[in-house]
Amino acid sequence: MKHALFLSTVSLLLAVTASATWAQQIYRCVVPGAGAPEYINNVKDAQTRNCKPVSGGNVTVVQGMPLSKGPARVAAATASSGQRSEGSAEQRSRDSDTRGILEEELKKAEAKLVEQQKEYNNGEPEKQGIEGRNYQRYLDRVAELKDGIVRNQSDIAGIKREISRLPTAH
Repeated sequence: MKHALFLSTVSLLLAVTASATWAQQIYRCVVPGAGAPEYINNVKDAQTRNCKPVSGGNVTVVQGMPLSKGPARVAAATASSGQRSEGSAEQRSRDSDTRGILEEELKKAEAKLVEQQKEYNNGEPEKQGIEGRNYQRYLDRVAELKDGIVRNQSDIAGIKREISRLPTAH
Protein backbone atom coordinates (compact mmCIF):
# COMPACT_ATOMS: atom_id res chain seq x y z
CA MET A 1 0.00 0.00 0.00
CA LYS A 2 2.84 2.38 0.91
CA HIS A 3 4.59 1.57 -2.37
CA ALA A 4 1.46 2.32 -4.42
CA LEU A 5 1.01 5.68 -2.67
CA PHE A 6 4.69 6.49 -3.14
CA LEU A 7 4.59 5.56 -6.84
CA SER A 8 1.46 7.61 -7.49
CA THR A 9 3.01 10.62 -5.70
CA VAL A 10 6.22 10.30 -7.73
CA SER A 11 4.22 9.95 -10.95
CA LEU A 12 2.24 13.09 -10.12
CA LEU A 13 5.41 15.05 -9.36
CA LEU A 14 6.99 13.92 -12.63
CA ALA A 15 3.89 14.94 -14.58
CA VAL A 16 3.81 18.38 -12.97
CA THR A 17 7.54 18.86 -13.58
CA ALA A 18 7.23 17.75 -17.20
CA SER A 19 4.31 20.09 -17.87
CA ALA A 20 6.17 22.97 -16.22
CA THR A 21 9.17 22.43 -18.47
CA TRP A 22 6.95 22.51 -21.57
CA ALA A 23 5.30 25.79 -20.57
CA GLN A 24 6.77 28.80 -22.34
CA GLN A 25 6.46 32.48 -21.66
CA ILE A 26 4.69 34.27 -24.49
CA TYR A 27 5.31 37.94 -25.25
CA ARG A 28 3.00 40.36 -27.05
CA CYS A 29 4.72 42.89 -29.28
CA VAL A 30 2.79 45.85 -30.65
CA VAL A 31 4.35 47.71 -33.54
CA PRO A 32 2.75 51.15 -34.05
CA GLY A 33 0.99 51.32 -37.40
CA ALA A 34 1.39 47.59 -38.10
CA GLY A 35 -2.14 46.61 -37.11
CA ALA A 36 -2.36 43.27 -35.32
CA PRO A 37 0.11 42.52 -32.52
CA GLU A 38 2.79 39.89 -32.90
CA TYR A 39 3.31 37.09 -30.37
CA ILE A 40 6.76 35.63 -29.77
CA ASN A 41 8.35 33.25 -27.27
CA ASN A 42 11.98 34.37 -27.55
CA VAL A 43 13.10 36.21 -24.41
CA LYS A 44 15.97 38.12 -26.07
CA ASP A 45 13.77 39.35 -28.94
CA ALA A 46 11.07 40.33 -26.47
CA GLN A 47 13.53 42.40 -24.42
CA THR A 48 14.99 44.21 -27.42
CA ARG A 49 11.54 45.00 -28.83
CA ASN A 50 10.00 46.07 -25.47
CA CYS A 51 7.33 43.35 -25.60
CA LYS A 52 5.02 42.67 -22.68
CA PRO A 53 4.62 39.17 -21.21
CA VAL A 54 1.20 37.57 -21.65
CA SER A 55 -0.21 36.08 -18.47
CA GLY A 56 -3.35 34.26 -17.49
CA GLY A 57 -4.67 31.69 -19.93
CA ASN A 58 -3.55 30.06 -23.09
CA VAL A 59 -2.66 31.86 -26.28
CA THR A 60 -3.46 30.35 -29.65
CA VAL A 61 -1.99 32.12 -32.63
CA VAL A 62 -2.92 31.10 -36.15
CA GLN A 63 -0.41 32.29 -38.70
CA GLY A 64 -2.13 34.03 -41.58
CA MET A 65 -0.94 34.52 -45.10
CA PRO A 66 1.49 37.39 -45.52
CA LEU A 67 -0.06 40.52 -46.98
CA SER A 68 1.35 41.68 -50.26
CA LYS A 69 2.30 45.29 -50.73
CA GLY A 70 1.11 47.56 -53.48
CA PRO A 71 -1.92 47.85 -55.78
CA ALA A 72 -2.97 44.18 -55.48
CA ARG A 73 -3.44 44.64 -51.74
CA VAL A 74 -5.56 47.75 -52.25
CA ALA A 75 -7.71 45.95 -54.85
CA ALA A 76 -8.21 43.00 -52.54
CA ALA A 77 -9.19 45.27 -49.66
CA THR A 78 -11.63 47.16 -51.86
CA ALA A 79 -13.24 43.94 -53.10
CA SER A 80 -13.50 42.42 -49.62
CA SER A 81 -15.04 45.56 -48.13
CA GLY A 82 -18.08 45.16 -50.33
CA GLN A 83 -17.48 48.16 -52.59
CA ARG A 84 -18.78 47.57 -56.10
CA SER A 85 -18.21 49.36 -59.33
CA GLU A 86 -21.37 51.17 -60.37
CA GLY A 87 -21.41 50.04 -64.00
CA SER A 88 -20.74 46.33 -63.55
CA ALA A 89 -23.59 44.51 -65.30
CA GLU A 90 -22.18 41.20 -64.11
CA GLN A 91 -22.28 42.35 -60.48
CA ARG A 92 -25.84 43.65 -60.85
CA SER A 93 -26.81 40.30 -62.33
CA ARG A 94 -25.27 38.42 -59.39
CA ASP A 95 -26.99 40.76 -56.94
CA SER A 96 -30.29 40.19 -58.70
CA ASP A 97 -29.82 36.41 -58.61
CA THR A 98 -28.87 36.58 -54.94
CA ARG A 99 -31.92 38.71 -54.15
CA GLY A 100 -34.19 36.24 -55.97
CA ILE A 101 -32.75 33.26 -54.10
CA LEU A 102 -33.01 35.02 -50.73
CA GLU A 103 -36.59 36.14 -51.39
CA GLU A 104 -37.54 32.56 -52.32
CA GLU A 105 -35.91 31.27 -49.11
CA LEU A 106 -37.75 33.97 -47.16
CA LYS A 107 -41.10 32.83 -48.60
CA LYS A 108 -40.34 29.20 -47.69
CA ALA A 109 -39.28 30.14 -44.17
CA GLU A 110 -42.36 32.31 -43.62
CA ALA A 111 -44.65 29.50 -44.88
CA LYS A 112 -42.90 27.05 -42.56
CA LEU A 113 -43.34 29.48 -39.65
CA VAL A 114 -47.09 29.70 -40.32
CA GLU A 115 -47.29 25.87 -40.27
CA GLN A 116 -45.25 25.66 -37.08
CA GLN A 117 -47.38 28.26 -35.32
CA LYS A 118 -50.54 26.49 -36.44
CA GLU A 119 -49.26 23.18 -35.03
CA TYR A 120 -47.99 24.86 -31.84
CA ASN A 121 -51.48 26.32 -31.23
CA ASN A 122 -50.31 28.95 -28.70
CA GLY A 123 -48.51 26.36 -26.60
CA GLU A 124 -51.36 23.84 -26.55
CA PRO A 125 -50.96 21.51 -29.54
CA GLU A 126 -53.24 18.52 -29.88
CA LYS A 127 -51.94 15.38 -28.16
CA GLN A 128 -50.77 12.62 -30.48
CA GLY A 129 -50.89 8.88 -29.84
CA ILE A 130 -49.14 7.91 -26.62
CA GLU A 131 -48.94 11.53 -25.43
CA GLY A 132 -52.38 11.10 -23.82
CA ARG A 133 -50.85 8.65 -21.36
CA ASN A 134 -47.29 10.04 -21.32
CA TYR A 135 -47.49 13.72 -20.39
CA GLN A 136 -43.70 14.20 -20.41
CA ARG A 137 -43.56 13.17 -24.06
CA TYR A 138 -46.20 15.81 -24.80
CA LEU A 139 -44.20 18.47 -22.94
CA ASP A 140 -41.03 17.50 -24.83
CA ARG A 141 -42.84 17.86 -28.16
CA VAL A 142 -44.25 21.25 -27.13
CA ALA A 143 -40.75 22.42 -26.21
CA GLU A 144 -39.37 21.16 -29.55
CA LEU A 145 -42.12 22.99 -31.43
CA LYS A 146 -41.37 26.20 -29.54
CA ASP A 147 -37.62 25.86 -30.22
CA GLY A 148 -38.35 25.26 -33.90
CA ILE A 149 -40.43 28.42 -34.07
CA VAL A 150 -37.69 30.47 -32.40
CA ARG A 151 -35.05 29.06 -34.78
CA ASN A 152 -37.23 29.76 -37.81
CA GLN A 153 -37.91 33.34 -36.64
CA SER A 154 -34.15 33.81 -36.28
CA ASP A 155 -33.62 32.43 -39.79
CA ILE A 156 -36.22 34.83 -41.19
CA ALA A 157 -34.55 37.77 -39.45
CA GLY A 158 -31.18 36.71 -40.90
CA ILE A 159 -32.56 36.41 -44.43
CA LYS A 160 -34.16 39.84 -44.15
CA ARG A 161 -30.82 41.28 -42.96
CA GLU A 162 -29.05 39.74 -45.95
CA ILE A 163 -31.66 41.14 -48.35
CA SER A 164 -31.32 44.60 -46.79
CA ARG A 165 -27.54 44.49 -47.38
CA LEU A 166 -27.99 44.01 -51.12
CA PRO A 167 -28.00 47.10 -53.31
CA THR A 168 -31.45 48.16 -54.43
CA ALA A 169 -32.48 47.30 -57.98
CA HIS A 170 -32.45 50.28 -60.36
